[in-house]
Amino acid sequence: MKFPAPVTIQWIGQLVNASTIVGDENAQATGINELHKVESGDLVFVDAPKYYDTCLNSAATHIIINTSEVQVPQGKTLIVTENPFEAYLKIVDHFRPFAPADKMINEKAIIGEGTIVMPGVFVGTDVKIGKNCRIFPNVTILDYTEIGDNVVIQSGTVIGGDAFYYNTKKDREVWYRRMQSCGNVVIEDDVEIGCNCTIDRGVTASTVIGKGTKIDNLVHIGHDNTIGKNCLFAAQVGIAGATTIEDGVCLWGQVGVSKTLTIGANTQVLAQSGVPSSLKGDKVYFGYPAEDAQVKRRELVWQKRIPELWEDVKQIKKILDQKA
Repeated sequence: MKFPAPVTIQWIGQLVNASTIVGDENAQATGINELHKVESGDLVFVDAPKYYDTCLNSAATHIIINTSEVQVPQGKTLIVTENPFEAYLKIVDHFRPFAPADKMINEKAIIGEGTIVMPGVFVGTDVKIGKNCRIFPNVTILDYTEIGDNVVIQSGTVIGGDAFYYNTKKDREVWYRRMQSCGNVVIEDDVEIGCNCTIDRGVTASTVIGKGTKIDNLVHIGHDNTIGKNCLFAAQVGIAGATTIEDGVCLWGQVGVSKTLTIGANTQVLAQSGVPSSLKGDKVYFGYPAEDAQVKRRELVWQKRIPELWEDVKQIKKILDQKA
């Protein structure tokens, strides 16, 4: 999330009641992001020692942290506070406070010429919808979503729900605390989305659906995903967070894709496959874990022959026993 205008680290420190600041208090922060999406000028928070080095050496310029006993890279600042996660929440609450809706279409929404919004559609604050779109009944388009031209969204779909993303601490009564989402969803031109799909907004950045992509019914796309152009997702596909799917990828029915991986361009993943790790492009995959489909088919042929082979083994053993 980018701030409306840059703010000084001193101001951030006062907002979160920081115990100390290490570095230039007058340096300016331009936004706040989680680790997968940080850019120069961003704030990022870290509260687990195993991630200290990763955060300190990331693209983030400013780090909210619970210790000053670390080596600070040149040009970076530390905002030291006892609970960095609570500091993150306070910053997000300040810039993106929760505001309950009191009407179906927010007055700050921008809806382009020729776009049809049917009865029962909810459109949140600062939503932008392009030209010549068709939004069918009972679609929910939540705050800050951006939709291009010629987009079709079928009934029952929810765009921009909170990320399924939690801060985990097992030394407190409630182990899982939601990281408040302040990102959004960006849907590019000529995208079509079926009925009862869910596309979560980014935790602090954007979930992006590329131009020309077509999505069947009952598909879930998690937070911070980047979906390329002209992809095709069949029914009941599920994609976890922070994954990159490049242009021209086809995921057939009930394919499950794990988090923080990349599926290369022009890949096909056949129905009911599971993708736990990155896949190279221009190939067809099948099974769990998803592998080259031709190899997987040969494996299945041999698996079906196991009973026959076992009978052969028993006959050979019987002959050998008789000769003995």
